[in-house]
Amino acid sequence: MTSALRYHCLKLQALVLLAVGRAQAALSRFDRLLQLQPLDRYALASRAHVLAQLNHVDGAIASLQRLTAVWPQEAAGWFNLGFVLQQAGRHDEAARAFRSALERDARMDRAWYGLALVLMQQREFQQALGALKKNTALQPLSPHGWYRMAQVQLALGQPEEARKLIEHLRRFEPRVAAQLERETGQVGGATSGAACDATH
Repeated sequence: MTSALRYHCLKLQALVLLAVGRAQAALSRFDRLLQLQPLDRYALASRAHVLAQLNHVDGAIASLQRLTAVWPQEAAGWFNLGFVLQQAGRHDEAARAFRSALERDARMDRAWYGLALVLMQQREFQQALGALKKNTALQPLSPHGWYRMAQVQLALGQPEEARKLIEHLRRFEPRVAAQLERETGQVGGATSGAACDATH
């Protein structure tokens, strides 16, 4: 069997194993793919994804760091690295990874959103607001950015701006607007006094 044929067989086996829920067995196939082609972008990314699924966070981070070292111009690799670092609570590193993704693709809306979440955790609310404005400009009909922006405006002491955002959300996502009202206490143009933790 040629190396190319063996590569494709291993890739197919990995995909089938993932489809039937055998992540650990699929991981071994990705490891074997990397023995054949150590710099393979697909195998590195897939290995990281499976490791994250298996809650092997350090292994997922290491695979993604290797991916971004080998393929530094790929925005998706930096975004995925930022996401896993964020989940691990490594916020400074996550922010750098998201910014690296955005340097390569400034229209990656999910990287702006991920960066905003990290900045909220770091209580850098003004910077988070800027990132969320970028996110919502790119994804105006997704409620997530607007939701977080309202939280940030409250953290910045701007309840009127938060209420405007809730009204904006109500036009296309009334359930999310109602949830945000309950969580923040911004009801009917007045504050009910409920506390809002903008870092969650």
